[in-house]
Amino acid sequence: MDGVVVIFWPASGERGVALLTAVKQWFKPAAVVEPQATQWLIDTYLWALEQFDSDFFQHHTVLVLPNERFFPGRADHSDAMANLILDHVKRYAGTTHWPLVAVSSLQCQPVESLRLAIEPPLRRPAAESMPPGAETALIPIPYLVDQLTRPEGMIATFAHVIGHYLAQMGREPPPGGEASWGYATELLAIYMGFGVMFANSAFTHRGGCGSCYNPNAVRQANLSELESLYALALFAALKRLPPRQITPHLKRHLRSHFRRFMAQIERHSCWPKLERALQR
Repeated sequence: MDGVVVIFWPASGERGVALLTAVKQWFKPAAVVEPQATQWLIDTYLWALEQFDSDFFQHHTVLVLPNERFFPGRADHSDAMANLILDHVKRYAGTTHWPLVAVSSLQCQPVESLRLAIEPPLRRPAAESMPPGAETALIPIPYLVDQLTRPEGMIATFAHVIGHYLAQMGREPPPGGEASWGYATELLAIYMGFGVMFANSAFTHRGGCGSCYNPNAVRQANLSELESLYALALFAALKRLPPRQITPHLKRHLRSHFRRFMAQIERHSCWPKLERALQR
C-alpha cells in the first residue's frame, strides 16, 4: 500500500458532508485568468472598439483559421512564402493598402524604430490595394526563416506587427499605457481575427530531445496562453460565434477552458458595456 492514499467515506452524517466538501474544494480548479487580467482584457477590447472602427469589426472582420482555406498557396523560397502568408494576413486584417513587406530578420531594422502613417480609414475591405508609388517606401516586417516550420506562430507574429502599427495610429494609448504595449498590440491582433493562432502558439512545450526543439521557430508571446484564449473568447462572444465553430481548431487542452470562458463572459458585469461599444 506504499504510495497509495485510501479515503474511507462515512455512510452519513455531518462528518461525511464535511469530508465531501473538503475533497470538492481540494479538486476545485483555480481561477486560470486573474480577475485583474480579465478586467484589463475587457478594458482593452473596449479601447479597440472605440479607437479602431467597431463597424469594420462587426461587418468585415472574420475568424481566421490556420488551414489551407484561409492560407492557400505555396512558394519556392522563404521570402516568397513569408510574403504570401503576410498578404493573406493583411487581407483579413483589412490592411492590404498598407506598404508592408516581409524580410528576413537579418536584412532589416527593428520594427520599433519605424512608424507608419495611413490616411483614414485605417482598415478597409480587402479589394483595396497599396496606392501608386507605395512599393518604393515599403516598411519591412522581420521574420525568422525557421518560423516557416510553425506557420501559426508566423501568422500571429505578422498580425502582431500590424497591431503594433495600428496602435501607433490610435487617438489614445491602450489601458496601461506604454508598459502594456506588447500585450495590447497582441490583443489588437486577436481583435482583428487571429486569436486561434495566438492561443495555439502562445506556449510551446520543449519536451523530447534537444534536436526536436528550435527556439528560433517559436513565437515570443506577451499574453499568456490562457489570456490569449480569453481574448479569443471575447472575440467569439462579440461576433456571436458558437464555441463549436472554434474549439476543433484549438489545442486539445485549451478547449474546455475556452467553453468556460465563453460562458463566463456573457455573465460578466461588463458584457452590456461591450455590446454597447459594438453598436456605436
